[in-house]
Amino acid sequence: MSESNQGVGIVIVSHSRPLGRAAADLASQMLPGPDTPPIEVAAGLDDTTLGTDAAAVSAAIEKIGSCDGILVLVDLGSAILSAEMGLEFLDPEIASKVKISTAPLVEGAVVAAVMASTGAELEVVAAEAEKALEPKISQISND
Repeated sequence: MSESNQGVGIVIVSHSRPLGRAAADLASQMLPGPDTPPIEVAAGLDDTTLGTDAAAVSAAIEKIGSCDGILVLVDLGSAILSAEMGLEFLDPEIASKVKISTAPLVEGAVVAAVMASTGAELEVVAAEAEKALEPKISQISND
């Protein structure tokens, strides 16, 4: 989506910066053109050090704070804690538009980007992202 569009934005929180960037790149490449929603990455402590940082999560959310809704995808453990703590640093108006998702990181990012590009509201984007593993489960269960 263009920056003037106020739809749903996505923040990817991962312990690994390369993983976070790769997930964002994959999601963005599913939608080349002007309908790609804003996607920010808050991942790793630097390019090689694993970890998460609540201040980085907060900063990533603030970058897309003008969106109508913001879906935060997390990988595991402390990424969840950093995302929750990052919300505490935000202006309450921005924090009220954020949903931390239980969706799988990579599959969820792809589905969220596709759904956000359609203009779907945050709750719909989040629900679809959280169902992102269903096709894989179905395919593997049938083998």
